Amino acid sequence: MKKITVIGAGNVGATCANVIAHKDLAREVVMLDIKEGVAEGKALDIWQTSSINHFNTRVIGVTNDYLRTKGSGVVVITSGLPRKPGMSRDDLIKTNAKIVKDVTEKVVKYSPDAIIIIVSNPLDVMTYTAFKASNKPSTKVFGMAGILDTGRYRAFIADALDVSPKDILSLSLGGHGDSMVPLPRYTTVNGIPISELLGKEEIDKIVERTRKGGGELVNLMGTSAWYAPGAAAAQMVEAIVDDQKRIFPCCAWLQGEYGLKDIYMGVPVKLGKNGIEGIFEIELNKDEKKLLIESAKTVKKVITVLDEMKLF
Repeated sequence: MKKITVIGAGNVGATCANVIAHKDLAREVVMLDIKEGVAEGKALDIWQTSSINHFNTRVIGVTNDYLRTKGSGVVVITSGLPRKPGMSRDDLIKTNAKIVKDVTEKVVKYSPDAIIIIVSNPLDVMTYTAFKASNKPSTKVFGMAGILDTGRYRAFIADALDVSPKDILSLSLGGHGDSMVPLPRYTTVNGIPISELLGKEEIDKIVERTRKGGGELVNLMGTSAWYAPGAAAAQMVEAIVDDQKRIFPCCAWLQGEYGLKDIYMGVPVKLGKNGIEGIFEIELNKDEKKLLIESAKTVKKVITVLDEMKLF
């Protein structure tokens, strides 16, 4: 791919750009930020590792110059305020919705054919905001959530079992945050169901820690995480650029799937060169369905806040 753009050169955006560059997914990665010199400095720092880490992707930083993003095949949007201690994801909406709307409109102006990946929080409603602002098909606008959530979930399982995280496969559904729905029934360790290896009480503790995984890191560091979110977004970019047809849990626009309509939620999808190339409906038991409906209600409440802002 000729060009990939990352909007926002904060910790998440810079990490994402760094991982993309290391994977040599494009001839050029453009990082854009509103703070003078930040994107330029971080891009230069990353580029200076190219000979050390053996990659060719040129990393360029710019300050609010969307013309430099022109012709991007994929754009990752990380813009917005990070979550502070004591602040819920929903508290971020009024500020971040305006930022994401403005950014998306500028991105589409210069890269009308780009696939857009949203990382900004609150994730589900920011993805909805970008979808509305872009006037693009929902298959081209979606959010990074489930890869991060399952990444945390698998890391905790690996710790509990003292095994390689590479062997753990899992899924999560629902909103990104405390209402997410990790699925132990669909979690395996090299094909072995997790229920064969851990007791229900321990699995429940891991699920609960996963739900609060973002908050745990905010409390430890005083700001949101960045290594795992940045790497998760980069993995989505890789699946698109290389047309890998990977099955990932992503924040997608639902039109009847799982009995839900007109809502962005985390579900398993197929990611390839055309963006979301399919949504998979898996069978849920009664308890899982109940949790998913509750998660949808939480997301809908935040969407209501956005609708009341009358941005569209």
